[in-house]
Amino acid sequence: MFRFLTAGESHGRALTAIVEGVPAGLPLDEDFLARDLRRRQWGYGRSPRQSMEHDHAEILSGVRLGLTLGGPITLVIWNRDWENWKTAMSVTPTQGDTKRITRPRPGHADLAGVTKYGLDDVRSVLERASARETAARVACGAVARRFLEEFGVEIHSHTLAIGGEQAKVPARIDWEQVEGSLVRCADNVAEKDMMAAIEEAMGSGDTVGGVSEVVAFGVPIGLGSHIQWDRRLDGRIARAMMSIQSVKGLEIGDAFESAGRRGSQVHDGILPGGGARSPWRRKSNHAGGIEGGISNGEPIVLRLAVKPIPTLAKPLTSVDLVTGQSVQAHFERSDVCAVPAVGVIGEAMLAMVLADAMLEKFGGDSMQETRRNFDGYLRAIGGAH
Repeated sequence: MFRFLTAGESHGRALTAIVEGVPAGLPLDEDFLARDLRRRQWGYGRSPRQSMEHDHAEILSGVRLGLTLGGPITLVIWNRDWENWKTAMSVTPTQGDTKRITRPRPGHADLAGVTKYGLDDVRSVLERASARETAARVACGAVARRFLEEFGVEIHSHTLAIGGEQAKVPARIDWEQVEGSLVRCADNVAEKDMMAAIEEAMGSGDTVGGVSEVVAFGVPIGLGSHIQWDRRLDGRIARAMMSIQSVKGLEIGDAFESAGRRGSQVHDGILPGGGARSPWRRKSNHAGGIEGGISNGEPIVLRLAVKPIPTLAKPLTSVDLVTGQSVQAHFERSDVCAVPAVGVIGEAMLAMVLADAMLEKFGGDSMQETRRNFDGYLRAIGGAH
C-alpha cells in the first residue's frame, strides 16, 4: 500500500521523507515534484521565509533512469535557513546561546508538547509541530499525484473564504485562473476582498483563517469499503485532512447544509448512462462522491475549515514556564494567512489516500500489472447494467 513517513525540523538542516508502495515503472522526476512545492509556497499573506526557501525535493533513492523501481523512494528538501540556525538547532551539544523559549503560544502545540515530553524549551516542540513539515508531505503527495494521473484522476483546490469574505463559486471553475490567483480563488471580486482582509489583519498584528475546497475528479466507483471502520474511504480522508496543521474541521459534500434538510432533498438520485468510471450517474452530488465509505464515481468534494494561525505579532497572554508569571506569548516569524497553502496540502493528502485506496484495489508490483487490473475492473463494471 502507499504510505509515507516524514522527518525533520522547521529550522533543521533538511526535511526528509520516505514513500513506499509505488509500483515499478512509474515515470517520475524532480521537476514534477517541484511544481507542487512552488504552489504550496506561493500566496498572499505568507511569511518572508517562503521567498527564502525555494523548496526543491531531491530524489535520493527508488528511481532509476526516470522510472520508479518498486522500492522505497527517499526525498530530501534542504532548508536554506539552516545557515542561520546552526547553533540553535545543532545536533551535538554546543556552547553557543540557544535562546531557550519559555513562553508558550496559545493555539500551538507548545504548552501541551513541553508538558507531555518533559521538556523545558518550547523550541524542542515547535520545530517539529511547525507547518514547515508539510513541505515534505506535499513532495510525497506529488508522487501520489503522478501515480493517479496514470489512471485519469485529477485533484484541484480553491479558496471559498478568508477572513469572513466569501467567494461566489462559478458553475464551472477555471482552474488556470485559480492557479494564477494570489489567494487561489475562482471569484475575481472576492479575491480582492480576501486580500484586503489579509492586509487588515496584517496591519493590526493579527491573522485570518478561512475555508478551502479540495476536489478529486475521475475517481472510479469502488474505492474504500463498508466492511470495517478503518477501511471506509471517508474515514481515511478525514484522518488525513485533520492531520494538517490549522485544519479544525472537515466537510464531505454538503454535509452541514444536509444536516438541516430532509432526506428527499439530500440523497443523490441514480440515473443510467454514466461513463468509463461508472455505469451510472447522479442527479446531484450532495454526498461528495462517497456513500457507505465507498467512492461512488462522482467527484470527491471536501471543504477544510482552517483556523487563523495562532502566532500573532501582537501576542496573546501566556505564562512563563520558569517564573510562572503572566507574560505575552513568544512570537515566531509566521504567516498571516495560510488558507491557500492548506488547499495545496489538502490536495497532497487526498492524493495519498486515493493512491493507497487505488493500490488496495488494483495494486500490482509494476505499473503494467496495476493498469491491467484497473482496466479489467472498468470493463467488468461497465457490463453490470
